[in-house]
Amino acid sequence: MTKLNELSDNYGARKGRMRVGRGIGSGKGKTAGRGQKGAKARSGVSVNGFEGGQMPLHMRIPKRGFNNIFAKDYAHVNLGMIQKAIENGKLSTDGVIDHAALKAAGLARGGKDGVRLLAKGELTEKASFAVAGASKSAVAAVEKLGGTVTLPAAQPSEDEKKTARRDANKAAKAK
Repeated sequence: MTKLNELSDNYGARKGRMRVGRGIGSGKGKTAGRGQKGAKARSGVSVNGFEGGQMPLHMRIPKRGFNNIFAKDYAHVNLGMIQKAIENGKLSTDGVIDHAALKAAGLARGGKDGVRLLAKGELTEKASFAVAGASKSAVAAVEKLGGTVTLPAAQPSEDEKKTARRDANKAAKAK
């Protein structure tokens, strides 16, 4: 019977790393397995995706769709998930449930622009929410139980700001 302090790998189970560039007798001396000349024989030059001047694969393949760089990043949370967290004691209904509370309960992952409340599932307890967005059906479901959903005040768009400034300038000139 082997003792715990005598346990070891079988011989050959772990292979040592090859030490390159240590003389011709080692079998990996001189060019150290890099072949002769060319960019890949030199240090610090292996370009990912470069195919020797041929159009690279990532540029040959057709692109589909549209990726909106201005899209808001919301963490989507369903009412059913919130109810489950309340029943498990991870979330408390006294006080306002906001992004920080949902994150602490493990419901809101990511969402750098806040939380959006969705109506999937059923909420059975009265609760107040302060979130960045909510679907109409989620707001209706929360308010039906006597709870509230507080959304941030809408900020005017850049076009509306420009129009307001232009109108203010016109009014100032008219005086």
